[in-house]
Amino acid sequence: MDKTEKMLKELTEISGISGYETEIRQLLRKYFTPLGQLSCDKIGSIICQKKGESEKPKIMLAGHMDEIGFMVKSISKEGFLKFTPIGGWWDQVLLSQRVVVKTNQGDVTGVLGAKPPHVLTPEERTKIVEKKDMYIDIGCTSQEEAVKTGVLVGDPVFPVGDFTVMANRKSYLAKAFDNRIGCAMSISLLQKLGKKKHPNSIFAVGTVQEEVGARGAATSVDMVKPDVAIILEVDIAGDVPGIQPENVPAKLGGGPSLLLYDARMIPNLKLRDLVVKIAKKNKIPLQFSTMERGATDGGSIHLYKSGVPTLVIGVPTRHIHSSGSIIFRKDYDQAIKLLEKVILKLDKTMVNSLTDY
Repeated sequence: MDKTEKMLKELTEISGISGYETEIRQLLRKYFTPLGQLSCDKIGSIICQKKGESEKPKIMLAGHMDEIGFMVKSISKEGFLKFTPIGGWWDQVLLSQRVVVKTNQGDVTGVLGAKPPHVLTPEERTKIVEKKDMYIDIGCTSQEEAVKTGVLVGDPVFPVGDFTVMANRKSYLAKAFDNRIGCAMSISLLQKLGKKKHPNSIFAVGTVQEEVGARGAATSVDMVKPDVAIILEVDIAGDVPGIQPENVPAKLGGGPSLLLYDARMIPNLKLRDLVVKIAKKNKIPLQFSTMERGATDGGSIHLYKSGVPTLVIGVPTRHIHSSGSIIFRKDYDQAIKLLEKVILKLDKTMVNSLTDY
């Protein structure tokens, strides 16, 4: 594994569902410490400031650190755990998935289960099993036994998914690419800039609780008070069976993507045009995407005070919001290249021009 693969492995395999980001925050602190000055907001978002030639403009790079998961809400007398989802889960991807319950006594492994198909009625066999009818089986036979393992109501549960370099050596499979990929992009960018001069100050932020309402974005933006924000995210890859390219055009291997519209934000148009121009000049492939039923941290950040010019740069990802997502390594590398070129252009004059209406 090279350095980037090792970092992605660490970032994706560690736990950190919304509201329970302690472990991923500690890991980000390890990566950010040699790269800048660290601080946190009061709900746990971590901020790494890399000073440039000028204190301003302030460039905020936001990538949320939380992943989707579950929380234990009750323990049955037979020792099964009922759960509530943390973030958006589709029922279709849940059954038979391994999970880990994070307890005060250590990790407890379980599996998501429901009534076996052998005992379903013909009518039940035609229906998707809903989350409310599922449970987490930790191998116990009583509530007392389950409690002895350390499991308590309120404990977080996260999916298991090892980071894997796939057979073509070009693609990676892991859980939590949404959105540890954004955190990784911040780290890679700061490492690449190193001691290079840049005409601004960069604030790389690992935000919390994005999957439950972009909460960390709303608090960390007040800490940074940015002049420009770039949201670093996954993008939905539509190059899978059953999806028409005109509906979801981004695909693996096509380069990073620029989000033209989502349910909570339209990007600053001048910033959008700048990114497109830079990509074209440097021969970086750039895809364009829209998201009618979802949003990002940008929805909170771009409305801060009198407004912040904001856009989203993404890495196309298959099967997000599941225990196994896939990215293409070259898309990631090209996203870092594009991000660096954009950062170097964002001096005071350029940033002022973004809001010269």
